[in-house]
Amino acid sequence: MINAIVMIDAEAHAIPETAQAVADVDGVTEVYSCAGDVDLIAIVKVRDHQQIAEVVTQRINKVPGVVNTATHIAFQSYSSADIEAGFSIGE
Repeated sequence: MINAIVMIDAEAHAIPETAQAVADVDGVTEVYSCAGDVDLIAIVKVRDHQQIAEVVTQRINKVPGVVNTATHIAFQSYSSADIEAGFSIGE
């Protein structure tokens, strides 16, 4: 599974509607509204890189209210449980 984080600039007056429309896109598992440099962050989980291109460029970018996107591909996932397990090796 390939994970991508898509940073989305949205039209300010339509952020809730845009967020819901992005959340309804196949391949998008979560959408967060946030403060900071971007309006929304979408988590995309698909089987291959070609699907990321399809989800972002052919679907998310065409959602009404989406102004701009920047996509980051995740290489490695870490969680507090993973970190604790790493420190307990050999005990």
